[in-house]
Amino acid sequence: MSKQRDEEQVLAQLAGVVGCSPLVREPLSADRSGELARVFKALGDPVRLRLLSLIASHAGGEACVCDLTGAFDLAGPTISHHLKVLREAGLIAGERRGTWIYYRARAELLASVAGVLDTAVEA
Repeated sequence: MSKQRDEEQVLAQLAGVVGCSPLVREPLSADRSGELARVFKALGDPVRLRLLSLIASHAGGEACVCDLTGAFDLAGPTISHHLKVLREAGLIAGERRGTWIYYRARAELLASVAGVLDTAVEA
């Protein structure tokens, strides 16, 4: 229950990122900069970026951890660590089904981060 509450708190904090104006329209607040930096830091590792891509592009929009481990020459605990970082950043969500955990990308957060980087200026 505590883990779920922690995840909900992180997602609530990241909710402030949704609807951010593009960087070219107005400066980010210190709080939003910190929230976005956490997301970008999670994305800044090649393994995590590839994991996110594998999850988001997997058939049905979700992937079992068993589908992900074979794509890397890394130990299971290392993959689990990277998945935890992505989850804590709000980029993925996981659901335990039996002995496996299934992950899906959080499209709303990805869209909001992309929106912040959008350089299109409205007339």
